[in-house]
Amino acid sequence: MFSLQTMFGKGDKFYDLLEASAQAARDGAGGLQSLLAHPDEAPILDSFRAARRREKQLAAQISHALVNTFVTALDREDIEAMSNALYRIPKTIEKFAERYALVSAQVRDIDFASRASLLMRATEAVAQMVGELRNGLRIDRMKELQDRLQAIESEADRMLLDAYRGLYTAGSDPIRVVLAKELFELLEKAIDRCRDVGNVIYSIVLKNS
Repeated sequence: MFSLQTMFGKGDKFYDLLEASAQAARDGAGGLQSLLAHPDEAPILDSFRAARRREKQLAAQISHALVNTFVTALDREDIEAMSNALYRIPKTIEKFAERYALVSAQVRDIDFASRASLLMRATEAVAQMVGELRNGLRIDRMKELQDRLQAIESEADRMLLDAYRGLYTAGSDPIRVVLAKELFELLEKAIDRCRDVGNVIYSIVLKNS
């Protein structure tokens, strides 16, 4: 079994940084669940901004470490691609939270929470995939987690179509439809970002297995 310890040389810090990035994404999804669980309360955005800032700082640390650490067997581009894909998750979540805070009174009765639960499951799968890197290139385990992400994305696609059907009914307020559609699509994009991370990791495993 080829180990990423060999790939990263003495770069245990890469594991730590990538796992911290995955945790920041998961924290953002958890914050979103809490936000949507209390639609009658005024949205507080500090936690989302903090998660995105932390992710940005971690991405900068990874870039700096790549410059100063000799890496063998794994392309620098692969590590950077993983870091960049992870950063996009809390960034998209923050964008949703900001938009939701502006229009929450108009869309309070629309179900975003079920989609946020899917996003939480997706970030958990991502965190598990990143954590598995320490254990080497176990293609069977990575395939299982990648399949889980694909299933979550498919479910999100189905739910998005269902949401559109509910919005495009006779008598729906056009402005409310536009606002809700944008929010649904941001949640969909956040789940797609999780899929992107999974694709990067799985391609690394395939390439080096």
